[in-house]
Amino acid sequence: MTKLVNVGLVGFGKASRIFHAPLIDASANLHLHSVVERHRNESQKVYPGVRVVRDISEILADPDISLVVIATPNTTHYSLAKAVLSAKKHLLIDKPFCNTSAEARELIELAQENSCLLTVYQNRRMDGPFRTVQKILAQEQLGRVVEYEACYDRFRNYQKPNAWREEALPGSGVLFDLGAHLIDQALVLFGKPESISADVRIQRDKGVTDDSFDIRLNYCELKVTLRAGMLFRETRAHISVHGTAGSFVKHGLDPQEADLIAGKSLHDVDWGHEPEENWGILHTAIDGLTYRGKVATLPGNYPAIYQNIFEAITTGSRLLVDPETAWQTIRLIELARESSEQQRTIKIDF
Repeated sequence: MTKLVNVGLVGFGKASRIFHAPLIDASANLHLHSVVERHRNESQKVYPGVRVVRDISEILADPDISLVVIATPNTTHYSLAKAVLSAKKHLLIDKPFCNTSAEARELIELAQENSCLLTVYQNRRMDGPFRTVQKILAQEQLGRVVEYEACYDRFRNYQKPNAWREEALPGSGVLFDLGAHLIDQALVLFGKPESISADVRIQRDKGVTDDSFDIRLNYCELKVTLRAGMLFRETRAHISVHGTAGSFVKHGLDPQEADLIAGKSLHDVDWGHEPEENWGILHTAIDGLTYRGKVATLPGNYPAIYQNIFEAITTGSRLLVDPETAWQTIRLIELARESSEQQRTIKIDF
């Protein structure tokens, strides 16, 4: 199939190399046309046909490029996105959307004014474990859900050298990095909460930005807990859901990120599949029948994100990640920080 949409990729750091360029290149409908690299030509070593430019203005001035992908440090998201939308190009921003909800709202309005597609790369919606939870809830296998908990646990008891996410900068820290995923997933599953309470901390020695959070999203009959930290040699369950009829507990993360880092081809027939030993446990009783056993994890599908964007551009299909939900994620991050600083529960204001 002919590749129909030319893509300009801004930045060629970790996010671009792992999460964006391989997906664009593997798509039958997209063409990695140009990459902004300020000083090097690293992208050409992997994608020989790509054009390297030194400034985003060259992409914005190119009429052949219709989609721009911003995969740069969080401090640059707003200014670069505003330039892209002002040039009337479609835009995908790597998560998090922006550093403030006010910036995100301005970009949404600018996209509407210029009739541009605007979306955010919330790829964890296409994680296999999350898709599996969606299926279990849709089938009502747990009855009425009363508790949901999701965790991202890592262990690195030092600050990574030259890592902007661990510097004292706007948009740095695990709340913006991992919290953006967990909050987005909660919004997809359960919608807007009634209130939020949070504990955001710096736990590692010599840390200058948050590396731990514990967020509670409160719903009428449901408690949602979102957690992440950098000092877990032994990790907690990645996702656990409990209801009036049963529970589902899943350890271990989706394999797609590790496979992308390892350079695995997205065209492999087993892409996104998880080995049986990592499947979650479902324990439930419905209509008098009790079941306890493993549930096959649905395959992860990061390529579907770019396919959705292509279809939204060319056919007007609905975006997988609408900018309004992405705005809500940023607003909840702001409220989580406010809750932690003031040590109180805050009612949701949107």
